[in-house]
Amino acid sequence: MLEPAQEIYPALHNGKIYVAGGLSDSISMAEQQMSAKVQIFDLQTQHWSWGPNLPEPRHHAYLVSVQQQLFLFGGFVKTADGRWRASADILRLDEQQQQWITVAVLPKPLTETTIGVINDKVHFAAGRSPSGEANAQWRDQQDVNWHWIFDPKTLKTMEAPPLPMAFNSAAAVVLDAQWYVIGGRQVGGANLAHVMRFDAVIQQWQAMADLPQAQGGLAAAALMGQIWVLGGEYFTDNGGVYAEVWVYQPLQNQWQQQGTMPIPRHGLGAITFNNAIYVLGGATEVGLKATSKVLEKIVLTP
Repeated sequence: MLEPAQEIYPALHNGKIYVAGGLSDSISMAEQQMSAKVQIFDLQTQHWSWGPNLPEPRHHAYLVSVQQQLFLFGGFVKTADGRWRASADILRLDEQQQQWITVAVLPKPLTETTIGVINDKVHFAAGRSPSGEANAQWRDQQDVNWHWIFDPKTLKTMEAPPLPMAFNSAAAVVLDAQWYVIGGRQVGGANLAHVMRFDAVIQQWQAMADLPQAQGGLAAAALMGQIWVLGGEYFTDNGGVYAEVWVYQPLQNQWQQQGTMPIPRHGLGAITFNNAIYVLGGATEVGLKATSKVLEKIVLTP
């Protein structure tokens, strides 16, 4: 990558991987270690370039490509009191003008959420939102079990069946029109191993086989009918980063380990393109340090 970034949610859009904002210990404290830069990886030329900057630095903001449009949802922006002000912004990239435009707002600020696109609608589940009027510090946020659906045509957001419990920092992937929300953690609690699947036809959540180990701050991607889970961090025993790569077989409802990451990281992103998963950024140590600009590729042979 052109610069290190962690706490990112990249998107595949028109044959390119977009990374927007993020945190990095390579950025000065004067800038609150937050980035407004947009990095673009062209999958045809295999080269990085800069895109139009975000209107302001932002981290934990979710990029989604839907109906030939690139949207950015929520995340944290900074105030005079801190860098953890949860945002309800919905931005869209104007590709002709090469600038980001605020087009709508979510019902409430939302960060560290999961997103899946089903039938050209954007689903959100879990995450964190302010617990009261204070909204500048990490401790001002609480876990939520919300499930919302955003329509990119009307720019409206509606409620949907909520999750059975509130949590944040999970990963999610859509496979065969089923939306899987995987792992995560709770404020003041531990990492989670649960896997919840949402069936959009019957509008219900279903518990699937747990991850072999509880992980938060992880990434997931679907490839060749399987779900791949990578990275994450833990805070017990002085903390660390998970190296194991887990693969889920939906028909068997089973997980198995598929080796380890060459460079284990948390707060990373994962994008599927053709027969490969691209694994981007993150940090090699727990917390906001050792931010990485590594781009890796997992290739499967059909």
